[in-house]
Amino acid sequence: MGGTEHLTVQREGATLVLTLNRPEARNALSLPMLVGLYDGWVEADEDDAIRSIVLTGAGGAFCAGMDLKALAGKGMEGEQYRDRLKADPDLHWKAMLRHHRPRKPVIAAVEGHCVAGGTEILQGTDIRVAGASATFGLFEVRRGLFPIGGSTVRLQRQIPRTHALEMLLTGRPYTAQEAADIGLIGHVVPDGTALEKALAVAEQINACGPLAVEAVKASVYETAELTETDGLAAELRRGWPVFDTADAKEGSRAFAEKRPPVYRRA
Repeated sequence: MGGTEHLTVQREGATLVLTLNRPEARNALSLPMLVGLYDGWVEADEDDAIRSIVLTGAGGAFCAGMDLKALAGKGMEGEQYRDRLKADPDLHWKAMLRHHRPRKPVIAAVEGHCVAGGTEILQGTDIRVAGASATFGLFEVRRGLFPIGGSTVRLQRQIPRTHALEMLLTGRPYTAQEAADIGLIGHVVPDGTALEKALAVAEQINACGPLAVEAVKASVYETAELTETDGLAAELRRGWPVFDTADAKEGSRAFAEKRPPVYRRA
């Protein structure tokens, strides 16, 4: 199991929990954090025992965005990771889920600040839970910057365009309830319980057939921008093979026998 000084990794049953761990900087993105994140996504993809991923932050914050000085690897922090970035100049975009989509479902558990680069990473997750006092927003335009982590493309596909443009063009903060109202997040829970709720959702996913779960996730993203006709054809290509798996047969038997299924990814 990996991890770095700014990213902790732990297992909760079949769930891999990745925690942004730089609370003194409200978990602003650093090179050690990005390397740890990317390695975590890869670990989840390659380990069939992992069925879901929860992404959260330490110290009552999710992520306050990019720390450009830390990303540059200057001084002690991050110096030992600069070769990783040199070897893969796309590593930071993969870490931020801009250029990588994990096979397993990713659930965000947000407390406190989830702004700028934090809101951009959020758009790469699949299911989103937030504490009631969490704050969201894309502040880049207020600083004369551009939200280059994918927000001008993804946000309008995830929430109504009028809300996407307001968030992008005003750079104002949004409360958790506002974020839920426009569809950016799915659950608002009492402060301090976002991780608990995310793990509960993960357990529900983990109880399902893993091959079916991965195929459903892949189909949703693959067909998002297709015409209905092309999307339905793509869905059949993804879906039919699942019916021939041992897991599908086990699911049917377990249902008939009124017992929990035992899936083996076969």
